[in-house]
Amino acid sequence: MTAARIAPLEAPFDPPVDAVLEKMGPRIALFRTFAHNIEMADAMNSWGSYELSKRLSVSLRIREIVIDRVCALCRCEYEWGVHVAFFAAKAGFDDAQVRSLTHGSPSDACWTSPAERAVLSMVDALHADADVDDELWATLRSHFSEAQVLDLLLLAGWYHAISYAANAARVPLEDGAPRFVDY
Repeated sequence: MTAARIAPLEAPFDPPVDAVLEKMGPRIALFRTFAHNIEMADAMNSWGSYELSKRLSVSLRIREIVIDRVCALCRCEYEWGVHVAFFAAKAGFDDAQVRSLTHGSPSDACWTSPAERAVLSMVDALHADADVDDELWATLRSHFSEAQVLDLLLLAGWYHAISYAANAARVPLEDGAPRFVDY
């Protein structure tokens, strides 16, 4: 990746920046980049905290399928790498599944769960067409409640926005995080 267009802030941080970064969690490059706009970063923290919490109505595994797939389709190696590093094992992904999320399709043999295939198809459809057709909608609804489908849609959109920002700002990759070529 080329040089950062908006360099992540470095310590020592001004007290307001330090307070927002403390709420955001690990002081990764993305959060330190967002801290250039302290009001935005603070506002984003509430929604981002929901998306990564147990309050989200889908499992961690389904959540990470959405996030990893969105980031891979958006070619956001930064956010994809952070999520693979922190959550792939917790989500129970094997190497074939991470490879499929990154370069494959919902029809890959590693996806045996119809619900997981439906989620992958939803992400692909949203990425390609910004919509989900009636057949896929019915499939999603056969596996997920209306509340869960809403969470899935907004989760995909959230990580699309995160991918846009990370890519365009050229957020530097985290040391030790996996790269697309690793899979």
